[in-house]
Amino acid sequence: MTRIIAVVNQKGGVGKTTTAVNLAAALAEAKRRVLLVDLDPQGNATMASGIDKRTARPTGCEVLLDEAPIETTIVPTPANFDLLPGSRDLTAAEIKLMDMLARESRLKEQLAKLGQRYHTILIDCPPSLHLLTVNALTAANGVLIPVQCEYFALEGLTSLLDTVKAVRTRLNPHLEIDGILRTMYDVRNNLGNDVSAQLAKHFGDKLLRSMIPRNIRLAEAPSHGQPINLYDRESRGAIAYFGLAGELLRRDRAAASTVSAQPAAATVPIANPPVAPVVDGKADAAPAAEAPPPSIASLLVR
Repeated sequence: MTRIIAVVNQKGGVGKTTTAVNLAAALAEAKRRVLLVDLDPQGNATMASGIDKRTARPTGCEVLLDEAPIETTIVPTPANFDLLPGSRDLTAAEIKLMDMLARESRLKEQLAKLGQRYHTILIDCPPSLHLLTVNALTAANGVLIPVQCEYFALEGLTSLLDTVKAVRTRLNPHLEIDGILRTMYDVRNNLGNDVSAQLAKHFGDKLLRSMIPRNIRLAEAPSHGQPINLYDRESRGAIAYFGLAGELLRRDRAAASTVSAQPAAATVPIANPPVAPVVDGKADAAPAAEAPPPSIASLLVR
C-alpha cells in the first residue's frame, strides 16, 4: 500500500526541502519506488533533484488545475526517484483553487490516479498553512515535521498541530503524525539540547531518534542539483538521512505487523444518549456539548 507523507512546517528554513529530497533519495537506495511532489512555489525541491524548474513543463500547477495528466507530468531524477516538478506557477494555482469545488482534495484526487505505483510519496510543502499545505495534509497518511532546535521553532508547532487536528476531523480522519525530526542539530549548543529535551518530554515516541546535524556538505549539495547521497555519501549528513530512512521503514513494518496481529474488532452497540437527571420533577439541563474543532477556513487565514 502506498504511504503518503507530507513534510510540513510553516516556519521557513528548518530543512523541509532538504529532508524531502534526501529522504526520497535514501528510500530509493533501499529499493523503494518513491515519488517526490514539489508543492512549494519556490521549486527548490525540483532544482535540488537535478531538474530545472525554469524549463520543466507541465508542472504540479497544471496537475492541480486538471490541465495536464499526472502520469505524463512526473519525471525521473538521477537519484532514481520520480518527481512531480514545482514552480512559481503554483502560486497562481492556489489562487484559482479558491473558487473551485472540493478545493482541499485536488491533490488527493490526482495522486489516487497513480494507484499502487509507488511505495512512498513524499510531499514537500510550502512554508505556510494555506491551501497548498491543506491539500497535502488531505492527501497524506502521515506528517513528518522537521524542527530546528530553537525557541521560535517550538512556538510554530502549536499552529501546525491545530491545523493537523482540524484536517483530521473534517477532511482526512486517517491523518497521523509520523514523527518530529530534529534538523540542523549541534550537540555543542546548549539551547539546542534544551529544546531537544522539551520535544522529547512533550512528544514522546513521536520524536524520531534520528537527528540531522549541521553539515556543510548538506548545504552545498542543492547548488549542484544533487541529493547528498550522490554529492557526498560519506558525509555526516548522508549517513543521517540513511538512518532516517531506515527508522521510518522499521516503524512502517512494526505498524503493519501490529495491525495484522490484532483480532477483528467486535461490533459495539451504540449507547443511548445520556438522560438529564430529574430533580424536584424537573429535568436538569443537558451538559454542554464539547466545542467543535477550528474550521479549515479559519486556519487558512492565520
